[in-house]
Amino acid sequence: MTIKDRIRQKLRNFLWIEKAQAHDIRVQELYDFESNAFRNRMWVRGDPYELSQFFKNTGSGNPMFWSSVPLTKIRKIHTGLPGMMVDVMTSIVCRDFNGMDLDKRETDWETISGDNDFDRLLHEAVDETITVGDGAFKISSDPKLSSYPIIEFFPGDRIDYKYNRGRLQEVIFRTMYHKNSKRYILYEHYGWGYIKYVLREAVSGDPVSLDTLEETANLQDVGFFGYKEDADGNPVNKVHVMLAVPLQFRNSSKWKGRGESLIDKKETLFDALDEIVSQWPAAVRAARPTKYIPKMLAPRKADTGEIIPPNDFDNAYIAIGNSNKEGEKNEIKVVQPEIPSSSYLESYVTYLDLCLQGFMSPSTLGIDTKKLDNAEAQREKEKTTLYTRNMIIEALQKALPKLVNVTLQAYDAFTEKSMPDEIKVTVKFGEYASPSFEALIETLSKAKASNLMSIESLVDELYGDSKDEDWKAEEVERLKNELGIAGKEPEDEGLENIGEGGTANALLN
Repeated sequence: MTIKDRIRQKLRNFLWIEKAQAHDIRVQELYDFESNAFRNRMWVRGDPYELSQFFKNTGSGNPMFWSSVPLTKIRKIHTGLPGMMVDVMTSIVCRDFNGMDLDKRETDWETISGDNDFDRLLHEAVDETITVGDGAFKISSDPKLSSYPIIEFFPGDRIDYKYNRGRLQEVIFRTMYHKNSKRYILYEHYGWGYIKYVLREAVSGDPVSLDTLEETANLQDVGFFGYKEDADGNPVNKVHVMLAVPLQFRNSSKWKGRGESLIDKKETLFDALDEIVSQWPAAVRAARPTKYIPKMLAPRKADTGEIIPPNDFDNAYIAIGNSNKEGEKNEIKVVQPEIPSSSYLESYVTYLDLCLQGFMSPSTLGIDTKKLDNAEAQREKEKTTLYTRNMIIEALQKALPKLVNVTLQAYDAFTEKSMPDEIKVTVKFGEYASPSFEALIETLSKAKASNLMSIESLVDELYGDSKDEDWKAEEVERLKNELGIAGKEPEDEGLENIGEGGTANALLN
């Protein structure tokens, strides 16, 4: 072996890396899905008294502002930001909802949706899903209440899902009942072609008869559209109808098969923001002018002559001894500390941005943190809100057509009709944070001047969903008649060749 070979061998031995030993690492979760949903509800409710109780009882190892018990009393303030975020985003989505178009049976759906007050139901569904993470629509029948299917929305903390190899098999709805100081939970198993009911005691979990409660005494398992089971309870035929429609906007990174709340992962930021805001009143109170008054000059009661004790608000002072030194006077001295308002404001703006990050723009809540932004800059900031809104709308455009079809299928099942065909449903939403009408005309006019748009496309982009298709078709005809090109598209004609007149002049000049 040569010297070089020996050196190489030495280096190999020196650089040898042993494999890491296997480690058994266990991490304990603080919340399960239901307690996490309850925590989010506490943030959205925004009651400081409830927040303080909740975080003091959770036993989190992370020192939180709301779980702390200071030696001196402190006024804990909640900004209400989580509730405002959820309410505003829900209003943005539901305000832009322009209904649904059905290729058939539209009259049936309009009657059913009116009977269920569908606009209110949609608002509730969006609000609960943003807060909790997911939920599901439940379609049922109760002839005592209505002759049409009843649509309800259950938030995620009141439902469970049953999967088989990633395929949804059942949606289980839970309803709590109280009787004789006992709690019972009704489990409604909604599967493909069937509904099954199980009543259990809430504490022990033992099943009891449905006759135990008056509310559940008349419930019976039901199958529809020819659903059958064998002796072991397994389905012998496949039915492609489930009278439940799940809804979620984002998949959970912690619980597989569940949705994630849009305010999840912001607990510590909300807590820090409340701490900063709570410091302001304490700082203002501490920075109030402090009066150092000699006892001989202290305010006294007129009848007894006793010194009036100071308080934190209208009569704050510190009594000091009288001075008997030569050349000194007994006089009142006022001292006022300086409040670091700029530091508090910077901290507030920083944590406010972090709380809203990935959810919505401060401009959506009417907050201008820069104080210098023009209208164009404000619309640019609205993009974060627009992204979140689009994510919610995309989920609704998938779930609502299913809900319409399932509801109509349930209506046919309850009236013992045959299996209905699939109905094509188009969910319509308006525009959000769009440019002004004048700016839109200017942009579209440039596109038309370059022959990049037809008159049909121009009218459709200009009016969107604010006008129906018949009105837009009539407007296209009016424009073509004014331009003298009725029945054909102009060839190689720019805007400079268009004469004056009506809407054509407004749009194309």
